[in-house]
Amino acid sequence: MDLTQLEMFNAIAETGSITAAAKRVHRVPSNLTTRVRQLEASLGVALFIRENQRLRLSPAGHSFLDYSRRILALVDEARTVVSGETPRGTLALGSLESTAAVRIPAILAEFNRRFERIHLTLSTGPSGDMLDGVLDGTLAAAFVDGPVLHPALEGVRVFDEEMVVIAPAGHAPIQRAQDVNGRSIYAFRANCSYRRHFESWFQNDGAMPGKIHEMESYHGMLACVIAGAGLALMPRSMLESMPGSHQVSVWPLADDWRTLATWLIWRRGARTPQLDAFAGLLPEYDALKK
Repeated sequence: MDLTQLEMFNAIAETGSITAAAKRVHRVPSNLTTRVRQLEASLGVALFIRENQRLRLSPAGHSFLDYSRRILALVDEARTVVSGETPRGTLALGSLESTAAVRIPAILAEFNRRFERIHLTLSTGPSGDMLDGVLDGTLAAAFVDGPVLHPALEGVRVFDEEMVVIAPAGHAPIQRAQDVNGRSIYAFRANCSYRRHFESWFQNDGAMPGKIHEMESYHGMLACVIAGAGLALMPRSMLESMPGSHQVSVWPLADDWRTLATWLIWRRGARTPQLDAFAGLLPEYDALKK
């Protein structure tokens, strides 16, 4: 087993195709086929399930992929440390939409200024999607609603968000969920942690939301609320960043429901120089390293 075999294995696992993987690692397909079969022979297990022109990871392949990524990341880190070079490579980062819009733009700008040799990609979406991305290795780290209690993950609390209910202008006071029992709400998909928090707020007070309209953006939610079509829950910081925020009434939740924490998470034991370079700009993460 050598590093080239691991790089080829990772490429095939992530693309699902010998041809696509060969393009990624700049080799001919037949070379990848041979080297991966040699890797399987040395391990004594089949890493892929072969189906027509596609390859799927076997159960053993899924387990091995995690180790393969960690090995290559450690090798890359070792090269950087001994050479004294500025980190290079790629960093795939995920984020809640509100965090990406309000909390991290200045951090992204400073990162790009300091680390020109690291190519950062940013994906946004609900916490559920971001968690899945970190767990399956497509994201190196992600900002999610936390804390996250998963044995394969670790992280650090970085931001606190005040959650507010927004209603049409002139709406009667909203002190509890019973005040808006049966009202329509606007929210992201079911795997959004903020939506689950909103639904739990209703249920804890013996109330229920009416129709739940699934939206793709906070701007869409705000527009619907301004039009008088229902309610929405969002971070105050996100609301105040949007044009039109003055056209709605704003109601903080009770203390037990008001604050949600945003965490930066990554796979346990899988911190890379690229992740350290980015997250080192967060004071909370820097303290964790010490």
